[in-house]
Amino acid sequence: MNILLISDVYFPRVNGVSTSVRTFTEQLQNLGHYVHLIAPDYGIETEDEVWISRVPARRIFFDPEDKLKKYGEVLRLLPILQDKQFDLVHIHTPFVAHYAGLKLAKLLEIPVVETYHTFFEDYLHHYLPWIPRFAARGLARHISKKQCNQVDAIVAPSQPMLDVLRDYGVDVQAEVIATGLQKSSFGDASGAHFKEKYGIPLQRPMLLYVGRVAHEKNIGFLLEVVKFLSVEISEILLVITGEGPAEANLRTLVKSLGIEHNVQFIGYLDRNTELNACYQAADVFVFASKSETQGLVLLEAMAQGTPVVAIAELGTASILIEGEGAMIATDNASEFAQKVHHLLNDHMRRKQLGERARAYALNKWSAAIQADRMVQFYEALINKSKSDDKSSLKLGVQQN
Repeated sequence: MNILLISDVYFPRVNGVSTSVRTFTEQLQNLGHYVHLIAPDYGIETEDEVWISRVPARRIFFDPEDKLKKYGEVLRLLPILQDKQFDLVHIHTPFVAHYAGLKLAKLLEIPVVETYHTFFEDYLHHYLPWIPRFAARGLARHISKKQCNQVDAIVAPSQPMLDVLRDYGVDVQAEVIATGLQKSSFGDASGAHFKEKYGIPLQRPMLLYVGRVAHEKNIGFLLEVVKFLSVEISEILLVITGEGPAEANLRTLVKSLGIEHNVQFIGYLDRNTELNACYQAADVFVFASKSETQGLVLLEAMAQGTPVVAIAELGTASILIEGEGAMIATDNASEFAQKVHHLLNDHMRRKQLGERARAYALNKWSAAIQADRMVQFYEALINKSKSDDKSSLKLGVQQN
């Protein structure tokens, strides 16, 4: 198959969409499929540009990490794209990529599928604060329903996310296909080396959060958890990796809670060289987001044998199983802290949970398995489109 992907984000912009696109692309290429991506130009070249068309993009005033592709520049690629004879367009984001992807699919006369990566109902009000939260939620539902019903099929990263879309009134064909883990996620890494590099004593108990430092990730809740833990474990340390629009507010909250000694922000880590070591260094991976459509970082932590304590809502509920590498907590900071405290004080329990975490991630969440499911989904959609075209042609002949 020849597959055309289009997204409003991709590396060097680090987030779950970028990771998902790269993971599926590597697997699809390994299976012999041709994949091409249209993505914004960030002015920074990455190591895998051969299969990418970078499009000029403008900055977004309320979201400085991202850029908005120029719609007209995307359409200028049409002559090049026509020569490649694509079988399908796969949209990954709902902004310029959505509308340009629809247009390209129409002009190329091929089906179009879209992955619903982000739970915008729980997200939009953080970035449009001048709109009341109830209005932002309603707007997100309306736009999501309209956009999803404009494409031929939808991919949801988890069943709970698909259930939400069905409640919105999305009625197109849909499939649940999660982003899987690459072999590299299970690679050997040195947690001790990571701690040494960042000045963390080897014996210091370390909690870890990995992801965008964004309002919807509920990181402030984790800071409250650390506040509770610091009373019993004075040397407890929460390492926060990643960057994002909430960082300044979170640093202020750290000061107001009096836990400057217990929190360390370290920015983005290179996925290929440092991230596994960071997971390996942690005693417990903690996560409190309630808006994840999947929660890939939970699996990445498990792949390194790091036990998880997390709130299980929306997409994370489809990943987390009590005892299978994880302890499921409520959104009560004191109770969450008690579960973490229990693990930190019970070395054997923590070790056993970490071993089960790695086995669970390896046996259930392989990227190859998920890519095979995506290929089957693509093939069914392409065959249906061809069948519909033949039926329309036959009907036209009969009417004439």
